[in-house]
Amino acid sequence: MEEDILSLLFYCIPAAITGAVAYYFFKQYSENEDSKRKHLIKTELNKQALPTRLQAYERFSIFLERIKPSKLMLRVTPNGSSKEEYESLLITNIEQEFDHNLAQQIYVSDDCWSIISTAKNATVQMIRKSTISEKVDSAEKLREVILTDMMDKRAPSDAGLSFIKEEIARLFN
Repeated sequence: MEEDILSLLFYCIPAAITGAVAYYFFKQYSENEDSKRKHLIKTELNKQALPTRLQAYERFSIFLERIKPSKLMLRVTPNGSSKEEYESLLITNIEQEFDHNLAQQIYVSDDCWSIISTAKNATVQMIRKSTISEKVDSAEKLREVILTDMMDKRAPSDAGLSFIKEEIARLFN
């Protein structure tokens, strides 16, 4: 009886080892195939999403260019002589541009969106700060002060444009 049990063990141990090795290799093969399938799906999704992402970056680039004070002042001219009305007109124009592109934020990184929002807010603050200046008493003087200030420093939107260019470069590397 003991010999039968021992003989049975000698037959079962190699079968168990072979089964364990077969299970291990099958599991590895399945995981590898799963990984390949996920990679192919991700690659295909990226191919389809890339044009949409690039379009979002393009639209934000246009937005940042349009809110550059030098370009904004050329495009949006004062309706009257009131500096407050002109300030309101400029800020309304910036907010409308921003709202028009709001949905594009889902296609860019959180960092990029944050920088774009910051550039917009900094531009608005710059306009407000120039309006409360004592040397500004009319809409034309407000235009002049803002344009003069921009000769000495970079526009807030320049940082956003630089970041967008870097992020696009990372997409293709």
